[in-house]
Amino acid sequence: MTRSIMFQGTGSNVGKSILVAGLARAYRRRGLSVAPFKPQNMSNNAAVTVDGGEIGRAQALQARAAGRDPINDMNPVLLKPETDTGAQIIVQGQRSGRSVAGSFGKEKARLLPKVLESFQRLCDSADLVLVEGAGSAAETNLRHSDIANMGFATTAGVPVVLIADIDRGGVIAQVVGSQVVLDPADAARVRGFVINRFRGDVTLFDKGRDDIASRTGWDALGVVPWFADAWRLPAEDMLDLAGRKGGACKVAVPQLPRTANFDDLDPLSAEPSVTVEIIPPGRPLPGDADLVLIPGSKSTMSDLAAFRAEGWDIDLQAHIRRGGHVLGICGGYQMLGKWIDDPDGVDGTPGRVPGLGHLDVETRMAPQKRLALSRARTRPGGLPVSGYEIHMGATSGPDCARAWLDLDGRAEGAASPDGRIRGCYLHGLFTEDAFRAAYLQDLGHGSDLAYEAGVEATLDALADHLEAHMDLDRILDLAESPSF
Repeated sequence: MTRSIMFQGTGSNVGKSILVAGLARAYRRRGLSVAPFKPQNMSNNAAVTVDGGEIGRAQALQARAAGRDPINDMNPVLLKPETDTGAQIIVQGQRSGRSVAGSFGKEKARLLPKVLESFQRLCDSADLVLVEGAGSAAETNLRHSDIANMGFATTAGVPVVLIADIDRGGVIAQVVGSQVVLDPADAARVRGFVINRFRGDVTLFDKGRDDIASRTGWDALGVVPWFADAWRLPAEDMLDLAGRKGGACKVAVPQLPRTANFDDLDPLSAEPSVTVEIIPPGRPLPGDADLVLIPGSKSTMSDLAAFRAEGWDIDLQAHIRRGGHVLGICGGYQMLGKWIDDPDGVDGTPGRVPGLGHLDVETRMAPQKRLALSRARTRPGGLPVSGYEIHMGATSGPDCARAWLDLDGRAEGAASPDGRIRGCYLHGLFTEDAFRAAYLQDLGHGSDLAYEAGVEATLDALADHLEAHMDLDRILDLAESPSF
């Protein structure tokens, strides 16, 4: 019979996603059929599923760790922020509408049956379902309508393990304080706790661990040292890429307010010869960049306005005059054209705005979203490329005559006459080693990285790490058959 256990956090970014990925790989290696599940996620970094939808990219990584294809049921509710207060709602992989922060609580009542439906289907297909919460377990102001943490755990009858991040400080208060503010019935659902991201000798925290266990009555399930190779896994947050300095090839990436699907940067960041530099607002695009990569955007027209407000349009012109290369992917591709036309307001306010004008193409937005896993070959050369499409709108114009990809039997992308400025809709193209090596060679740099093999090796190393520092036998014993 299927068992399940849920991992909730004392706050956001305590490492829930990566721990669930490591546990998925570890339990899979023990011979169990494992599936990841996150009832509700909020992220513009989405993955396209094999059943034609989209889920949070963290769940796609967890599915990979579990040896499964990513499917819509692994993340039935995905919120994709479009403004500071509004988001697109994805339900079981498909666009369901928009919501603003004040009204989303009312939406949750209708979404919970969909969440439970997806969870049931996963339970029917696996020995163990590892559930990841969102944010903090103790957000008491949201508890009445919660479907992401204790609201889900209570309805589905799933036990909970609490994860805390010692690296941010105050970890004893994080865990004990969570128990204090939780409703007693919710606190009773917690079976144990894990202390994550410890630096140094873990035995130095033995007394702290025991103090938490004594005060809460919860099982101490592990003190996990900092996993130094976490950066080798696909990043959940764009800023996770910002702190690593690589080699001489500099790729500058403007940090747009609504950057989406920045996993295109992961293989480049892993390259020893490449430094990926995320350029935050308030800083110019660097003058010594080999490549300016404009990533995808959840709100192309508003992000284009932000790009101009930062003066990056002037920096980009100077970069091109110096002979630099430019690549726009998805929303970035749309920005590089002459015009973006959105008569129905699918991207925000209806209207027509001038693009950056570096490609002789125009984009017309449309309500239909294209979601597809795709394979392509380069023009010329025929190098294999694989990835996915996730966009609204279509792009056409004279520079599309220099399309540089054959994508599922059709021409894709556009290029300037000298080939230094390119755009396309295909995300994930840099995961292919041969293409990435050829692209870097055009920039005057080499590559000898086997990217996908490196991700697999890192997942195995993460599983080894958790086997050594968490009580996986006890966690498996604590897992229960759902009761909903």
